[in-house]
Amino acid sequence: MAAFLVADGGSGAGGPRPPTTDEANRLAITRFRNYQAQGRAVTITVPGTAGGLTVTGSVDYRRKLGYGVVHGTGRDTSSDGLIQWTRTSVFVHPMANAPAHAPASPPRSGWYSRPLQSSGSALDTSLAIALKLGSDRPDNAELLPQNGAAWWGRDQVDGHRVDVMTGPSSPGRSGTAGSVRYWIGSDGTMYRVRVRVSSEPQPVVIDFDTQKYVPVKPVPGTTPTR
Repeated sequence: MAAFLVADGGSGAGGPRPPTTDEANRLAITRFRNYQAQGRAVTITVPGTAGGLTVTGSVDYRRKLGYGVVHGTGRDTSSDGLIQWTRTSVFVHPMANAPAHAPASPPRSGWYSRPLQSSGSALDTSLAIALKLGSDRPDNAELLPQNGAAWWGRDQVDGHRVDVMTGPSSPGRSGTAGSVRYWIGSDGTMYRVRVRVSSEPQPVVIDFDTQKYVPVKPVPGTTPTR
């Protein structure tokens, strides 16, 4: 993921500074919290010079599987429809009048599949980022400050008081600290993530709990890899 990100400046006040022990501990468990929850409801705002896309749906962090509905913003409806994705594949179901929320059970037909692109697509990069926001184990809290994690300030997201922190450099990729910005609650719950994509002037924004979480069911005939 780090190959497609650049530093994201801007939100929160008072920082940056190294995180306290408590702040580092919460940053270390925030992706694990998503995994513990099984899945989270998400709204992914994807930037685009010709108009953006919004994906409203759910991500299953145990099976690394996302599902939702896509709507264009400031553009035509040619990209609208249902979408499901794994770490390697994207399944799309075009719809002329896409609903506000994806049906709990994916349609049995009308799907088209393609590989998830590792570069050159803001949508695919956003989908890949969303899947990586869950982990089956906490990160090492002691290493986070050493590798560039920082506290930037405090904020509120949908009534939740949060700390705004940036993550460390990715393993093997020095200089990428600050690429991902997290809005994290007092118990380590992740409420928002913002990431800049190198091909777009505006960041990808992933908001959590924007609607009720609906367990993700695979597109008929597919078997997600764990």
